Amino acid sequence: MNSLLLLCSFVGMLILGLAPQPARAHPAADEMATAAASFLAALTPEQKATATFPLKDEHRLDWHFIPKERKGLALKAMTVEQQHLTVALLAASLSSQGLMKASSIMSLEAVLQVIEGPNRRFPRDPLLYHVSIFGEPKPGQTWAWRFEGHHLSLNFTVVKGEHVAATPSFMGTNPDIVPEGPRQGQQVLAAEENIGRQLAKSLTVAQRAKAVFSDQAPPDILTEARRKISPLEPRGIGWSELDADQRELLWILVKLYVQRSRGEIAEAELKKITEAGRDKIHFAWAGGMARGQGHYYRVQGPTFLIEYDNTQNNANHIHAVYRDFENDFGEDLLRRHYEQARH
Repeated sequence: MNSLLLLCSFVGMLILGLAPQPARAHPAADEMATAAASFLAALTPEQKATATFPLKDEHRLDWHFIPKERKGLALKAMTVEQQHLTVALLAASLSSQGLMKASSIMSLEAVLQVIEGPNRRFPRDPLLYHVSIFGEPKPGQTWAWRFEGHHLSLNFTVVKGEHVAATPSFMGTNPDIVPEGPRQGQQVLAAEENIGRQLAKSLTVAQRAKAVFSDQAPPDILTEARRKISPLEPRGIGWSELDADQRELLWILVKLYVQRSRGEIAEAELKKITEAGRDKIHFAWAGGMARGQGHYYRVQGPTFLIEYDNTQNNANHIHAVYRDFENDFGEDLLRRHYEQARH
């Protein structure tokens, strides 16, 4: 009998080992879904109607980073409790550095209000940032959400609770460096500027001849707020043409943008970049290299594009974006999801 029980136990374990196992839950996806559901539960019916949209709604792809009328529920229209739940949803989606930068970017609206004065069509207001939720946020489900306002557009797509896409990811600052007042000298996106410039200035004369494609920086990021982008013209210097220290700087720069998102999301993205080939990454620069001169850089690999521009307001106004050629708004993940669902 003992032998029979042992044999049955062995066969049972073998069968379990061969049987399809359920997909492992994605910690970030589960926590984002829980935070989003808690946020929605705290809304009135009218607020919920403003904040929610079908997953395939056109609004999901209609992103921007300028002051404009926006759909979604604004922080300004929320109670303090609801605002705190919004912060909880951001904290479930971003890294600590990403959350700090996002919050600081929002706070710069108060600085701009003082600099520019009140007579504007769209007033500068740290509470004019909007939450839009697409689909039904539940663990294991497919849904998406966006947090957006002036100089900030954070887009997240969750597919079957197993995968998370976190692009387009846009952050900007105006002013780049606060010129006066109690916050004088604050620079929210200092690393994005300083590491890019450090890498550019480290280049030899021969390397600069390849990396610098123009003495004049473009007036803005070239991809603007397009819904879908393709790789830009292959310009700049390649990974293999850099020395070890320069490669380290370039990888730090890439991680700086990817790690806006929380750890599990960023780790998967960096793995994808590495598998596509770091040796295929290029760094390109345009404009001056001295602080205060208008400048632009981009980092492009097989799967991604980073664009950074600082030319407006006497080169004291940054636009910095991270894009995924195939998976912005989770499009590649969703395409595969829908194909599997049809079969």
